[in-house]
Amino acid sequence: MEKIIKGKVWRFSDNVDTDQIFPGRYLSISDPKDMVEHCMEGAGHPKFRAEANEGDLIVAGENFGCGSSREHAAVCLKLLGIRAIIAESFARIFFRNGLNLGLPVIEAPGVSAIEEGNEIEINLETGEIKDVNTGKSYQGSQIPDFLFKMVEKGGLIAELEERFLK
Repeated sequence: MEKIIKGKVWRFSDNVDTDQIFPGRYLSISDPKDMVEHCMEGAGHPKFRAEANEGDLIVAGENFGCGSSREHAAVCLKLLGIRAIIAESFARIFFRNGLNLGLPVIEAPGVSAIEEGNEIEINLETGEIKDVNTGKSYQGSQIPDFLFKMVEKGGLIAELEERFLK
């Protein structure tokens, strides 16, 4: 995993809940390709699903991932190819689900000012975020070392397999 990543920003507001990220009516879907088709369906952003590309990034306001504890929300974002999510704050269960799946999540005050379509650069080790378009920097929280190592390996399952099955 690269420690410094760049990508195009997709902006979302405050309180994007897990039902907006992956609607509950699709929980019976088992094929990952079909899950991706419904990613962010309820989040009020009509262009996202049609135009989001692998390597893109999400920047959101407060309380991203609130609602139920469904892991599907983080899973569909990762399957879509979202490389990281930066938000003013996260619901705790979504925050941990993201890390468990190997999806970097960083809390950073002030990132709501970053405009959609801008390119940002994230240092996953330090939490520093730079808006390439404006030159403005934001200091996000650092992912603790033990969790960062887990994310680098691809998530909790990959780490457990490496630790106990080798």
